[in-house]
Amino acid sequence: MLTKRIIPCLDIKNGRTVKGVNFVDLRDAGDPVELAAIYAASGADELVFLDISATEERRKTLANLVLKVAEKINIPFTVGGGISSVEDVDILLQNGADKVSINSSAVKNPDLINQLTAKFGSQCITVAIDAKLIEGEWIVHLVGGKVPTELNLFDWAKEVEERGAGEILFTSMNNDGTKNGFANEALAKLSTELNIPIIASGGAGNMQHFCDAFIEGKADAALAASVFHFKEIEIKDLKEELRKNGIPVRL
Repeated sequence: MLTKRIIPCLDIKNGRTVKGVNFVDLRDAGDPVELAAIYAASGADELVFLDISATEERRKTLANLVLKVAEKINIPFTVGGGISSVEDVDILLQNGADKVSINSSAVKNPDLINQLTAKFGSQCITVAIDAKLIEGEWIVHLVGGKVPTELNLFDWAKEVEERGAGEILFTSMNNDGTKNGFANEALAKLSTELNIPIIASGGAGNMQHFCDAFIEGKADAALAASVFHFKEIEIKDLKEELRKNGIPVRL
């Protein structure tokens, strides 16, 4: 059985790691390169860096950050935020990223998924989907969750898979930052209906929530931010707890 992955997520704004609740009220959580090194040493399986600040210098700044991170860690890492072209991806992969994550740009130009997977391979391309449960339907949102679309989460996820993406990073906006647990019902539906890995994001508050995401939500990986950044959960302890619950992890 494939081991389940634990993935700390670092939201980057102006070169610093930040964390908010329901995508707002951001607070500083430290230097991303230092945090990356700590997580790599403490047993994280992968890392995700999402650049949430949109400055004109962003591409150069992000490439520079990627290079610094690649020099410090020996685990795979994904970079996302403002990626909208083959050229953007090329620069990040050349600087040491293992994968890229696209979100709004994929919705606006779905063919971009096909272009990127054709050039770089499915294993390099993650599509992030931010969705909110509104009157019983999961609606895809863009621009850090600010702009609702008319897309249904499950329909869009299927299209993403058909276009060649290697995995999906699903964030429940209803759960994000609340520490009340992941959106396991939606996760289980995604995991059942699709054949590519699903990363659970949004809602981690304790170790049981991770167990539930893997058992009830059938997720392939679980991503979290503040519980790791602010030392509420240590990755080593979490993995031992998961293993006690019969969930296969890399120790």
